This record gives sequence, structure tokens and C-alpha cells, in this order.
Amino acid sequence: MAVLLFPVVLLANGLAAGVLVGTQLGGWPLLRGLPPDRYVQAHAFFATRYDPFMPLCFVFTFAGDAALAFADTGPRRALFAVAALLTGVAMAVSLAKNVPVNRWLRTLDPDRLPADFARLDPRKHWGAWNRVRSTLSVLAFALNCVALGFLLGAAA
Repeated sequence: MAVLLFPVVLLANGLAAGVLVGTQLGGWPLLRGLPPDRYVQAHAFFATRYDPFMPLCFVFTFAGDAALAFADTGPRRALFAVAALLTGVAMAVSLAKNVPVNRWLRTLDPDRLPADFARLDPRKHWGAWNRVRSTLSVLAFALNCVALGFLLGAAA
């Protein structure tokens, strides 16, 4: 089972971690430095591109790692279980902290921002939670890479 499922898990986890690292390296510094109207426009643009993609990557990673944790034995079992846990927490952070901001920003007209937008500006909190989910996803990917080492070692 691991031989068939694990490549899907590794691909999905790698894509999720890669997108989040890319966001940390490029997207977030850009968004953080924009004036409010341009920020709202750019954030809404990014959110509509990643929303269908990232949840699927997280779901495939979580479900696959959980299935592998139940089906596997030895040191890989623990690696898969912790990777599933980390991915599950990253999903929870996304759903509770990042997705609501993404949805709210898509409802705003950049040319008619609320008068108190400076107080409501979500960048500081969104950025902090994005770092959390990025770190969790990268850690899960690292654990899955270690599990791959064990899998390749067992096949040799």
C-alpha cells in the first residue's frame, strides 16, 4: 500500500509546502509593503488562485499520511502519524485564521475601503498565521522525506 499511496502524499505535501514557502519568500513581502487599496486587490487575486489548489493538497497529504500511519509498521508509522498531525493543524490554522480573511478581502472594493481599514487591516495577523501553517507544512514534508528514506532502505 505504501508504495502506491506514498508518492501521492509526497507530491501533495511537497506542492503545499512549496506554495507556502513561495508565499513566505515572495507573496507575503509584496503584500506587506503595498498601500491598502493595492493590498486588498493583490490579496484577493492570490486567494482566488490558491483556494481551490491548497485545500486539495492538504487533504491528500492528511488523508494519505493518516492511512499510511494505520497501515504501516516500524519507524515510518510514527513519521506518517506526526506528518498527518502537523498537516491537520496546518489545515485548522488555514480554516480558522487565513481563509476567513481571504474571503473578507474578496468582498471589499479596493477603491472604497472601510473608513476604519487601518484598524481592520489583517496583514499582521494573516502573515503570522501564514508563517505558522508554512512551518507546519514544511515540517510535515521533512518527516515524509525521512519516511521515504526508510521506505527506500527497506526496498533495497
